[in-house]
Amino acid sequence: MTDTRARRTVASIAVSAALACAGACTAGEPPADAPPVTSTPPRPTAPSSGPPALTGPSADALRAVERATGRAGSARVESTTVMGRELSLEAEGALGWRDDGLTGTLTITYTGGTTAETMRRLGTTAMEARYLPDAYYARVGDEFAERVGGRHWIKYVYEDLEDLGGGAGAGFADQMRNTTPNQAVKLLLTAGDVRRVGEETTRGRRTTHWSGTVGTETAQTVDIWVDDRDLLVKKVERGRTKTGELTQTAYYSDYGVTVSAQRPPAGDTTDFKELLRSQAG
Repeated sequence: MTDTRARRTVASIAVSAALACAGACTAGEPPADAPPVTSTPPRPTAPSSGPPALTGPSADALRAVERATGRAGSARVESTTVMGRELSLEAEGALGWRDDGLTGTLTITYTGGTTAETMRRLGTTAMEARYLPDAYYARVGDEFAERVGGRHWIKYVYEDLEDLGGGAGAGFADQMRNTTPNQAVKLLLTAGDVRRVGEETTRGRRTTHWSGTVGTETAQTVDIWVDDRDLLVKKVERGRTKTGELTQTAYYSDYGVTVSAQRPPAGDTTDFKELLRSQAG
């Protein structure tokens, strides 16, 4: 492999890892096939300013869910995400959300898609992701590490991603803050057609199922299942992207669990922005 091709491969894998870390947290529209190295992970559908604010008993019930879930501050998370042909993955771990931002650790397993194929070519079928308020870190395999001076962690500073691609990363830090279950309720509160579907049993727990459609140009459906403590038990987001169907299913449990995420050793960490510079050189 030529030096130029090797650098491009390294940058492409770094982008793929970023896409996986973001996709494990929240559903959103991914970039087109084979994204350029200056692209950023997908942003979730922003709450639309079009529909009027939801009022009435449904709004009151959902705002109670938003408050209770927000106060809980943390939970264990299990999710599956499919982004068309681009990426399929499973994630498991614990996430915390406080005023200073998102924290936690997820183990991400690639199950399909072109991004997964790219990662597998360099010996990575699963990855640990650590989320901190200012950045997140993705652990890559030994084969990839050999290409970046033996370093196993890629650091993604949110503000750096905001500056990439002529503004393509605008709002990325907000995306990572919007990955928590109480934010999913805020998203549903923007739906003009939100409705109470009924009572259901979810993972052995009695829950109330709510559903609605959010977004305008790229509308997607959001469904949540809430227990008798006004805490989310399950969330499903569905939509369409340029590469096909977008679906994410997430389960939440053990609210209030202690969450910690340590920064990896500096000597075993390389910066995403530096990888892009080396690709350009």
